[in-house]
Amino acid sequence: MPVLHHHPFCPQSRFVRLVLGEYGVPIELVEERIADRRPELLALDPAGRTPVLIDDDGTVVPGASVIMEYIDDIGGAAMGPRRLMPTDPQARVEVRRLVEWFTIKCDAEATSWLVQEKIFKRHSPQGGAPDMDAVRAARANMRHHMRYIDALAGLRRWLAGDQLTYADFAAAAHLSCADYLDDAPWSEHEAAKEWYQRIKSRPAFRSLLADRVPGMAPAPHYAEIDF
Repeated sequence: MPVLHHHPFCPQSRFVRLVLGEYGVPIELVEERIADRRPELLALDPAGRTPVLIDDDGTVVPGASVIMEYIDDIGGAAMGPRRLMPTDPQARVEVRRLVEWFTIKCDAEATSWLVQEKIFKRHSPQGGAPDMDAVRAARANMRHHMRYIDALAGLRRWLAGDQLTYADFAAAAHLSCADYLDDAPWSEHEAAKEWYQRIKSRPAFRSLLADRVPGMAPAPHYAEIDF
């Protein structure tokens, strides 16, 4: 069984978990706290980040986008119409562009700050209260990204086009972290909300909706499909 080194509230890890869940690939989860810089994790990925996938044959695949490409290389074609990467080259460019938008841009501007300040800092040895200036900036930036999802969802069935793709799961992974923290203002973004409800209803999402931060309850609607 493949092993995924992850953190439950690392959005990049959530992206990979969603993709593997959508493809029906069972995995063993090993939770990591990257601040610990475990030698075992550093041996797998010198960058010391999550996620890292170890396949059954021992292949080590570090990083969400690299894992996405690896999964598609070894098994995407066999999924037929359920493949999360289109066959058309231009459509593939759009999927990769949006995956990068969320895994890099949204993460750097919003998600990583919300998770760091409100979750990771809470459980770090150093502790400390959240930097509320950083949290407010991240919330404002999350609104920007939700407006972008609104625009895409208003023009397309799924974010990259008519087909469900890796782009939808990349975006949903980041929004799911913000949603847990009640930092996703759904009332201001109806098209994004309708899209998120559709993807949230997929079986791949169930394990994410069961995740909990010790001592921190999720937003009341977090696990609800219709909210």
